[in-house]
Amino acid sequence: MVPTIKRLLMAICILVLIGISACQDVVYRGSAITHASSSSWAEATLSKMTLREKIGQMFAVYVYGDSAYDTDPWAVNANRKLYGVDNASQIIQKYHVGSIIYFTWTGNIKNAQQVARLSNGIQRSSMTQRVPVPTLISTDQEGGIISRLPSQIVRSPGNMALGAARDKTYAFRAAYIVGKELRALGINQNLAPDADVNINPFNPVIGVRSFGDRSWLVARLTAAQVRGYQSVDVAATAKHFPGHGDTNIDSHTGLPVIRHTQKQLEDIDLPPFRAAIDSGVDVIMSAHIVVPSLDPSGRPATLSKPILTGLLRQKLGFKGVIMTDSLEMAGVRQMFPDSRVPVEAIKAGADLLLMPPDLNLAINSVVNAVERGEISVSRINASVLRILELKARLGLPANPYVDADSVSSHVKTHWHILSAADISNHTITIIRNSGVLPLKPNSGRTVLVTGWGDEPTIEVAAKMSSYGVRVTRYSTGDHPSSSVRDHAVYLARQKSLVVVLTRDIQWDTRQRELVKSLIQTGKPVIVLSVELPYDLAYVTSAKTYVATYSYNPVSLRAAVRVMFGKASPVGKLPVRIPKANAPQETLYPFGYGLGY
Repeated sequence: MVPTIKRLLMAICILVLIGISACQDVVYRGSAITHASSSSWAEATLSKMTLREKIGQMFAVYVYGDSAYDTDPWAVNANRKLYGVDNASQIIQKYHVGSIIYFTWTGNIKNAQQVARLSNGIQRSSMTQRVPVPTLISTDQEGGIISRLPSQIVRSPGNMALGAARDKTYAFRAAYIVGKELRALGINQNLAPDADVNINPFNPVIGVRSFGDRSWLVARLTAAQVRGYQSVDVAATAKHFPGHGDTNIDSHTGLPVIRHTQKQLEDIDLPPFRAAIDSGVDVIMSAHIVVPSLDPSGRPATLSKPILTGLLRQKLGFKGVIMTDSLEMAGVRQMFPDSRVPVEAIKAGADLLLMPPDLNLAINSVVNAVERGEISVSRINASVLRILELKARLGLPANPYVDADSVSSHVKTHWHILSAADISNHTITIIRNSGVLPLKPNSGRTVLVTGWGDEPTIEVAAKMSSYGVRVTRYSTGDHPSSSVRDHAVYLARQKSLVVVLTRDIQWDTRQRELVKSLIQTGKPVIVLSVELPYDLAYVTSAKTYVATYSYNPVSLRAAVRVMFGKASPVGKLPVRIPKANAPQETLYPFGYGLGY
């Protein structure tokens, strides 16, 4: 009883503190910059710009290096190959790009203070152009499995985990915390939330990035996250319009076709985007998907005027910035050559073009299209004005910089860590329980933690050890061989309990064989699904099954707390789990979940 009261009091304290801070930020954004003042600055700035400066604002690119002035040979050579210049500062001066996106693989992200200094360097270069214009700096920090800053800021549960929690307050808090820490690093746009309704269990690219398979739930939580990010002056980006949730092709590698009728689109795919628009979302990202019921031409949405202008701009009334998904992806490069894709995207209605494979070619193609009259100057002006107004609403013209020296006091704060843990506690879903759960702390029980992932098994083993059980860890990797499986079985026979982690075993028979072999030892086995909850359909012999929806450490720790009864299992399935051999039939329904 006492621990329960303590947890309740802690949750109340977190809610109060987060709520007070969030309200303060909402007031600040609304009072600091009015629509009139943002439009005034944007119009005045636009009037001073040349055609190339305007077109540069319409591109978002990545850059190699951990500094705006990086001299590291690796970064310099990579930038020269792509852009013909050495570093971020020179890219801005040469191309006048309006946005830069951060990735780990480009060397942008090492530690919090370094990221803040990189952001300041980019903004300093932007503000010393002939026409000073601050830069949109973005990243993909969706939470869960999509995290570009895995150790630099507080980790949050992903969308499907938040869908299991079913509470828009938790979705808001997660976005608020992430947004506040991103802004401290100088990142002023998050390419989140994912607003796709994942009605296809075999979707290879969305999955747990979605809040669930019910449009009303996805709409509710999308709206909450939009408000959460934007309350701290981080532009939210709802994606992937008009809905990437029912596909079995990854648009990174192919061109998906969504064969929904217009009624299905209205009922399933569009409600989350309507909710985002109603919540004032700053940016909507287009998908590289073909939707014949909206545009029979075969063009992907990114290049479709009926979809971007006719549907999104005119019918849904979106007045913000339309951003494309990456133009490096295969899904947008099948119908036209790289020289035409940016032109077709702008003609379709896009404002901000993400990651063209050849920036110089892309800009020149757009310039040439304007000069020959294919695209009007007024069309360019309309997009650039929307981009500039967004920058003004974020407060960037007045002060685009952050305090890099004090960044450590703003990220991974005590209260943010506690709040993320509290949110995660509400996401864990027990789908089966043979009576093994909850486990008894300080029992001295011998436990084998095995299965998918080195870091996840380390995290689970360490957290379980903290509850007074004796843990042996044995990671079997992504695709365990027969010899690896045999060794796991050998270890399992010596223990009194087995915890096996699985990830996406619907596509991996070797993980399935591992689980079946461990169950056949006769030892109690807890299957811990660390991504797609659909895994259960492929190991129906498992008697105890727990879904975390993510291998993110914050979710794994929450799972262990739930397993030991330190947090109540309150998560409910945000998707239905179909039968493996009969997908039309339901194994476990939407909303299912066991308690203690």
